[in-house]
Amino acid sequence: MITLLTILIALVCLLLMLVVLIQNPKGGGLDSTFGGGGANQMFGAAKSTDLIEKITWGLAIALFVLCIITAIIVNAHSGGALNGTIPLESQQG
Repeated sequence: MITLLTILIALVCLLLMLVVLIQNPKGGGLDSTFGGGGANQMFGAAKSTDLIEKITWGLAIALFVLCIITAIIVNAHSGGALNGTIPLESQQG
């Protein structure tokens, strides 16, 4: 289960990086390198930027939720909060 969640997190991260790189930094729409001209003609400039922005927000929210779920599951499998100590502290004393 943890492996599946880790793979999903990695996939969402890669998609999020791709979507962010596709965006035009000036907010003008898709970058022409990735076919932005065709997307602007098909959807219109405003609709294509709205779509990319919605995809970006969706992927960011998905990444946040997946990270929280993974942290909860890992904490449950490790037996809880380890009595409030950091593992390195218990080895030193």
